[in-house]
Amino acid sequence: MAGLRYRVIADCFHRNRVQNWAVRELVGLMTATRFAALLLTALLLAGCGGPRAILWNGPTAEAGMVRAGEKPVAVVPVYVATSRQRSDNLSLPYNAKRSLTLNFARVDVGIPPVHKSGIVEKTGRKPNPAKYFTATAFQPYDTSKIFAEKLDAALEHRPANEQEVLIFVHGYNNNFADSTFREAQFVHDYGFKSVAVHYAWPSAGSLGLYVYDRDSANFARDGLAELLEIVSRTRAKRIILVGHSMGSMVVMEALRSLAISGKRTPIDRLTSVMLAAPDVDVDVFQEQVRDIGKLPRPFAVLVSREDRALNVSGRITGGHPRVGDGSDIEMLRKNGIAVLDLSDVDSGGHDVFASSPTLMTLVKRGGLTERTLEGEGPTPGETILADGSSVVRGAASLVLYLPVRILTAATELPR
Repeated sequence: MAGLRYRVIADCFHRNRVQNWAVRELVGLMTATRFAALLLTALLLAGCGGPRAILWNGPTAEAGMVRAGEKPVAVVPVYVATSRQRSDNLSLPYNAKRSLTLNFARVDVGIPPVHKSGIVEKTGRKPNPAKYFTATAFQPYDTSKIFAEKLDAALEHRPANEQEVLIFVHGYNNNFADSTFREAQFVHDYGFKSVAVHYAWPSAGSLGLYVYDRDSANFARDGLAELLEIVSRTRAKRIILVGHSMGSMVVMEALRSLAISGKRTPIDRLTSVMLAAPDVDVDVFQEQVRDIGKLPRPFAVLVSREDRALNVSGRITGGHPRVGDGSDIEMLRKNGIAVLDLSDVDSGGHDVFASSPTLMTLVKRGGLTERTLEGEGPTPGETILADGSSVVRGAASLVLYLPVRILTAATELPR
């Protein structure tokens, strides 16, 4: 059994192309037993399960799809602002290096006919659009002005009630294709009508470079703040900001940076904020909230005690609890933040926000809306479940708590 574990570890490290020096440093710091334990849990953090995604786009890509009859079943346009440096490699047009200025683009992401909700089907080779997520078009924009004009044009062609922008900020260990595909999957599977905007910060996309990613997250806050300013000047009627894992640190630092510099307009223009499995130290988060001041409402945090990735992160950072591990829900309540405890929902894993059929069902049926998170009722979820215990009201603020029995009941309704 031990031999199998080591072979699995070695295989995953090979597939993720982890630098040999990182492995040597780890070996020098711990015994073989501790090393194996850390790697096994770290693999959960990275979601090792195959080759890294590549975007792929080329002059003949679309024509090739038509000839072979290999067309995606849907295409999701994703507008990208990134603090990654530009690359000449079309499979990954933005690399892991940090750019001092934002780069802008639009990536049209094809969803394959074989797609299963909650999954990003990917390959490390030229992807067949009948089987894998792939870019059907890639268009870089030279300036933020052009980028904003493109956003306005996309919003203008939508009905008034769909003139909404959803900004997604990815987490640790993502390359450019990983995170772009994730937003496309998230938007497609939930059926969001939003204009999808992706902030791609310079994660190394490598299992062994957690510290590099932590530094990059701090580096990336100004780029996200700039993006929020750009989007706040568009014709969007609603702006939703979603941060996942370490991307939640980027979100909080960007909001903090805007607040302490007196730039409240981009913050006030946000109609909701959601942090999914935030990999943020609880003490640091409280300081960020204090500096931001008035938070956008609703402001929601998705937590899970079963998030093994955050458990690993907490150990790496000296045993300090993370906001997303659900260890201090009371602190979130006192700051007026809605909390969804997903510990027992669809395994409660690190990516449950994007992969959970329970959440998808609840959102599509109107059981999880901004009114739900703000505690204004009766909400659709309360009507469906007729259970007032789904909402826990505190003296200082409203906290929404959805136990697994309530979320499960929502998925059992007839289709």
